[in-house]
Amino acid sequence: MQTATADIGLVGLAVMGQNLALNIADHGYTIAVFNRNADKTREFVEHCERNEPSRANVIGCAEMAEFVRTIKRPRKIVLLVKAGEATDATIENLLPHMEAGDIIIDGGNAHWHDTTRREKRLSGLGFAFIGSGVSGGETGARFGPSLMPSGTFEAWQSLEPIWRDIAAKVDANTGKPLEGAAPGKPVSGGIPCTAYIGPNGAGHYVKMVHNGIEYIDMQLICEAYWLMKNLLGMDAGEIGKIFEKWNQGELSSFLVEITADILQQKDPDSDGFLVDKVLDAAGQKGTGLWTAANALTLGIPANAIAEAVFARALSALKDERVAASSLLKGPVVKLEPDRAVLIEAIRNALYCSKICAYAQGFQLMAEAQLEYGWQLDFGTIAQIWQGGCIIRAGFLRKITEAYGRNPGLMNLMLDPYFLEAINQGQYQWRQVMSLAVINGISVPAFGSAMAYYDGYRSSTLSANLLQAQRDFFGAHTYERTDKPRGKFFHLDWSSSERNQVEV
Repeated sequence: MQTATADIGLVGLAVMGQNLALNIADHGYTIAVFNRNADKTREFVEHCERNEPSRANVIGCAEMAEFVRTIKRPRKIVLLVKAGEATDATIENLLPHMEAGDIIIDGGNAHWHDTTRREKRLSGLGFAFIGSGVSGGETGARFGPSLMPSGTFEAWQSLEPIWRDIAAKVDANTGKPLEGAAPGKPVSGGIPCTAYIGPNGAGHYVKMVHNGIEYIDMQLICEAYWLMKNLLGMDAGEIGKIFEKWNQGELSSFLVEITADILQQKDPDSDGFLVDKVLDAAGQKGTGLWTAANALTLGIPANAIAEAVFARALSALKDERVAASSLLKGPVVKLEPDRAVLIEAIRNALYCSKICAYAQGFQLMAEAQLEYGWQLDFGTIAQIWQGGCIIRAGFLRKITEAYGRNPGLMNLMLDPYFLEAINQGQYQWRQVMSLAVINGISVPAFGSAMAYYDGYRSSTLSANLLQAQRDFFGAHTYERTDKPRGKFFHLDWSSSERNQVEV
């Protein structure tokens, strides 16, 4: 009989799986690993034996039954396989070898409805299931990701020590990520970037919203770069230095940091900067689309997040855009003379738009918890995102502080810090938008964020006419400003008597 010596198991040895396994091993846990392709498992174990300080903590298994027997009970088995059918197939292959009380942890990019379905089915069979968002890419997986687990609280308690150990850590006083992790030498101390999110699919839902915010964050940065390039005639290297400077202030973030590096990267094959040779046709894997679609389903105006998805879709129409560029005419772009003033205006536009984008993401989660029966801690979620994940930023500490001041905060824009930031920056934000429109420069994310801001701050909107239109052609009713909310009326618009009735 195989002796159970592993503290945890992991199925799926693509890049993310390998790196997460090494992270777990570095923290002193013995981990059993399995891949459906046995050669992949053998190659990984051989790599560990040659190169990894924590090699003694990695056990490779060629057969699934052997793999499961190697893990101590209650077994904790992490799946890092392709989302969807591959995850379901892996679960079905595991179940015959598992025993009641064992825990399966799905660390892939699963849709939260799938996670809810799996958790319900497996709990009925006597197993526990955790859906855990994992953010940070391969480097995060190796040295500290942001982890967003959900399921039963009892299952989380069993997994918690490992998840807290392997998660990214942030400084308790500054909120900045702790750096310096190396193979075999994880960082210690600090606040772990993980916490229990809630039941069933809550963890994967929060990870989905994270990815939606990631879409808009990236798009806003790209638009800031594009404005400096087109309105100021700056080359990529010069713009990179601006982002480098911005990364020292309130815009400090992983995405701004890598943008500065990317823009200053010289082309290895020719003169100039590499970014100028990268094709402007963006890809996507679907989580941003899920976020936008869910916002539509729940009736939450996450228009900036949706616009970021549409911007990628538009960029992908490269051949059509090339053909259209010779036919559809726009204004001649005029370079602005005062570089310093416009750069500062673009910085303000970026920050104000970023506030709106994050407000939309948190507004969406607030509605989701009502719809799906969760109780989400938004301050903790922002704290989890301060390290390890792609959108990690000093900005997130301000969000944690905002919910600390007011756990029932209706919208991030109403917090005193963010309110002051938008009030101070909006004039330059509007100047930037005006210049973009006048010069025919496409900045859809800046524009949609501003539309959200102007709509949200308006006590009245044009929807009064829209409701009248709906009642005219479809008898959909309307409310009156001079009557209590919740009283609905219908008018026979075509009748000469104009009879209004309360419905």
